[in-house]
Order: sequence, then structure tokens, then C-alpha cells
Amino acid sequence: MSSLLDLFFDDESDESDDDFEMAAVLIAEMEEMERNERPKRGGSVPGREVVHRNKQQGHDKLFDYYFADNPVFGPVTFRRRFRMSKQLFLRIAAAVEAHCPYFQQTRNASGDLGHSSLKKITAALRMLAYGVPADSLDDWLHIAESTIILSLKKFMKAVIEIFGERYL
Repeated sequence: MSSLLDLFFDDESDESDDDFEMAAVLIAEMEEMERNERPKRGGSVPGREVVHRNKQQGHDKLFDYYFADNPVFGPVTFRRRFRMSKQLFLRIAAAVEAHCPYFQQTRNASGDLGHSSLKKITAALRMLAYGVPADSLDDWLHIAESTIILSLKKFMKAVIEIFGERYL
């Protein structure tokens, strides 16, 4: 890339067409480099507090409360808390999970299960329905604030892509 910069800023060339072509090549190279860069994450930071969330416990609690065959809270409470029927919630959740790989439960590098799609979608819908801050959902869903915010962004994008043309 430095050779492209050298050619671009070379004063010996008088032809402006060559300068524009080189500029276009340079811009294309820079855009390609940006596409290939991975987003930087915090990684291991000395002295940073690590919170060990029991992700599975959060999923189990959510499932037992609302989605089990005999849930703790029935359909009336589900509708009041989620602002929709369980059937509609599950339809939206299935469509979003099929559309966006972020919502599919995977294992991390150490082999631990990640957050379930039910937890991520529930967090996003609670923020939308009630306007609650992301960190207030950590208590019972066991999801970090940053994950909830990312879930909300990806959920909104997926819903617009999936249902936008018909319903929005």
C-alpha cells in the first residue's frame, strides 16, 4: 500500500487521469482493509472485574416461568408482561433466530453455552415494551448490559428486515 501512496504523491506525473485512477485504487484498497479488520473487543484486561453469570440458570428460570408445558405464569400474565400472546412471541422468535445467526445459541471458545435466543429476544422486547434500562434485566436474565444492547440492535434490524415490508 505504501507503494500506491508513493505513486499517488509522485510529482513527476502530469496526467490527471492517472492521479484519479491511482486515487480510486487507493480508496478501494483502504475499503478492503477496513472490511477485513475484525471489531476490537476488550479481551483480557488486568484488574478488570469478571462477573460469572450463570447463563443456564437465567434460561431455566425464563423457560419455567413462561415457556414450559405447565408454566409458573399463565397466558394472561404472559400477555401483560410481553405485550403479546405467547404464540406471537414464539413466531417472532423463530423468525428472528432463523434470520440472524446472532440469536442462535452457540458455545464460546471454552465450550460454555452462550445465551439462548429466548433470553436475548426477551431482553430486547422488555426494553421496547417497558423502556427499562439494559442493566436492570441482568438480575433475572443473567445477561450483561452490553449483550442486551447488542441484542436489541440486532433484534430491531432483524424485525425490520423480516416483517418490515408487510407490517411496517
